[in-house]
This record gives sequence, structure tokens and C-alpha cells, in this order.
Amino acid sequence: MSTGRDRVPVERSGQAVSNRSEVDAFLDAVRTMPASGAAGRRGRLIFALDATGSRRPTWDRACHIQAEMFHETATLGGLDVQLVFYRGYKECKSSKWHSDPDALGRVMAGVMCLGGQTQIHKVLSHARTEAGREKVDALIFVGDAFEEDVDEVCHAAGELGVLGVPVFTFHEGGDPIAADVFRQIARLTRGAYCPFDSGSADRLKDLLAAVAVYAAGGRKALANYRGGRSEAVKLLTSQMGR
Repeated sequence: MSTGRDRVPVERSGQAVSNRSEVDAFLDAVRTMPASGAAGRRGRLIFALDATGSRRPTWDRACHIQAEMFHETATLGGLDVQLVFYRGYKECKSSKWHSDPDALGRVMAGVMCLGGQTQIHKVLSHARTEAGREKVDALIFVGDAFEEDVDEVCHAAGELGVLGVPVFTFHEGGDPIAADVFRQIARLTRGAYCPFDSGSADRLKDLLAAVAVYAAGGRKALANYRGGRSEAVKLLTSQMGR
């Protein structure tokens, strides 16, 4: 089987887009999202994480971020979140759906990162199955690498796009191969791509919370998500409100 490393063209450093430009592109993409969330139902968000060895230093940050997502959606009728993670040798697991941030936090705290290859195809296939049972408003994926067959992954992403499940890919680090595939996943699902690093934790937290607000209440709720947030999120909400 050919891998993404074999098949995805690598961007040269001179062609790389700055983090600020990527964030602006993320905001523009979210601005054009169709309305999500429906009266009388809780939003449903899949929070998927790469838990391989390379992400061990930032796993604790992810645990704190998920609590922020719940907090921002508490007044919108609530948000149910399912944790999905992969690690080690072909291990890809999902939690039950949680409405309590503390309960989900305990699940995440019990996960240890283990070395292994990426399993993004399994994540997308799982999301497709969940969406077939009951509407899933959005999928957040946080990862730093790609080591799979790009055509299979993009096919799975396209199926999610047909089901109306936008994927928001958050890319840690600067690997150009992962960046290219993560952008394709976002484009095929009408989601958005955004890079981050250790110096942009606050911006990442705000943007993840904003996606959670979108999943719980749609564009109208996101338009009201302002005040005391990063300039990036204020820009997002002002654009969504037009």
C-alpha cells in the first residue's frame, strides 16, 4: 500500500503560508459554513486526537481545551462530545458521548500517548458510522503527522462531506505532508484547516471553543461569541454575522 508520504507533494519552504494567513483562511472557511444546530436538540461534536508518541508533550493542553469547549456552549442548550483517539499498534478507541466536561476530562486523563502510526482513516470512518446513527454537527481533529494512503483518507472525508459533517483540522507543527492532507480533508468536508504551535495555545483554545459553539448553536450562536476573546475569534464572529 502506498503511503501519504509517497503520494502527497511536498511544499517548499518558500511556498509555505504563514500561520497568520492560515488562521485568516480558517476564519473565512467557517464564515461560509451552512447553519448548524437545531432547536430542541443538543449539539454533537466528535473530538479526535492523535495520541501517538510525538504528541505526548501537548496532551495535557488538549485535556484543558476540551473543558473550555463545554463551558462556551453551556448556555446554548448543551453539547455532547465524544472522544476518539488513536495510538500504538492499530489502537483506535472512542468514548461514549459525554455531556459533562469533568467526565470527559477523566477519560482523557487516563489516556497515555504511545508510539505508533497515524490512523486518520479509522477516525473518519468512525465519524461516518456515528453520523449514520444520529446527526453529528462537527468533527475536530488535532494531529501532527500523516502516514496513510491519501486516496483512502480523502474518500472517507468525501463521504463525511456528503453526510454534512464538517471536519476542522488543527495541525500541530509544520510537517508539509500532513498540512497538505489536512487541508484536503477540510476542503472535502466543507470544514477548515488551521495550524498551531506552542506559541499559539490561547488562539487554538479560542478557535476550538468557537467550533464547539458552532456545533451547539449554529452560525447565529457563533455570531454572539465575542467579548474578551482573541482578535481571531472576534474576526470570525463579525464575518459570520454579516
